[in-house]
Amino acid sequence: MSNLYPIKFNPIFHEKIWGGNRMKTILNKDFGDMPNCGESWELSGVDGNISVVSNGFLAGNDLNELIEIYMGDLVGDKVYEKFGNEFPLLIKFIDAQDDLSIQVHPDDKLSKERHNAFGKTEMWYVAGTEKGALINSGFNQVVDREKYLEYFNSGKLTDLLHYDEAQVGDVFFIPAGRVHAIGKGCLVAEIQQTSDVTYRIFDYNRKDDNGNERELHTDLALDAIDFSYSSQYKTDYKTEKNKAVEIVSCPYFTTNIIEFDKEQDKDYNQLDSFVIYMTMEGDFEIVTEEGSETVSMGETVLLPASLESVQLKPKSESVKILEVYIK
Repeated sequence: MSNLYPIKFNPIFHEKIWGGNRMKTILNKDFGDMPNCGESWELSGVDGNISVVSNGFLAGNDLNELIEIYMGDLVGDKVYEKFGNEFPLLIKFIDAQDDLSIQVHPDDKLSKERHNAFGKTEMWYVAGTEKGALINSGFNQVVDREKYLEYFNSGKLTDLLHYDEAQVGDVFFIPAGRVHAIGKGCLVAEIQQTSDVTYRIFDYNRKDDNGNERELHTDLALDAIDFSYSSQYKTDYKTEKNKAVEIVSCPYFTTNIIEFDKEQDKDYNQLDSFVIYMTMEGDFEIVTEEGSETVSMGETVLLPASLESVQLKPKSESVKILEVYIK
């Protein structure tokens, strides 16, 4: 058995043209004097953005170093066999003070061919909203390539898109190929495959400080889009106090929501995967045989696979966390 423990990392902040300051005001993160903090990368193995440990005796080491040293003890044997030294998930918070561009992500096959990278299937949990905030996921009618191009070329693409008014607690699963966009006023937790491949379809003709419009990936996106239609894109679920409720399960990750006001005994003995906790509400304590770690609202923690049983103790009236792992 390794002497691993619940690991926290320094967030990696990204300035974005559409970003705001709710990482600070709601999630209690200190991003310094960055004017528009759009993203906080909580846990990342993406080249150039590797997360660095902030707590315990491993502080100062980065995620890649940890995987090289601890391998299956950190990520789980089956995860290590499949992904080697690459951490398979990217965990973020996104603060949209303006509309994000309309985008699509390629799947594994297309990403491998074009970018030698993984595809990008992701999910969103809405952690905060302003009145009237919208989320786009998918189309609002049956669409084919010709119809899409007709609307796109006439500047009316948004007329084809399905929008939901965002409420705190809403969950959207975005498989690779689904057209999507986070609207102005949304603060979301994002769980995704480790990939930074995004095809920008439309950016509302926005210009940067130098008067340039951001690059669009019109042709690349066309081959990546899944034109299928659904009558509902938002995930339907109900939380159950003091119980893990599965909200998303796909080949890339499983996410549960746990709302608790009593101690939770978690047994991960059969899982063979790391576990990630993202704290949506309240503070709690993770108790292990070695000691304990307090986790606050807005914090993300990596539970190594070698920690097969832990206890979660609420330190607030109610705590709400996302629990993420690979089945």
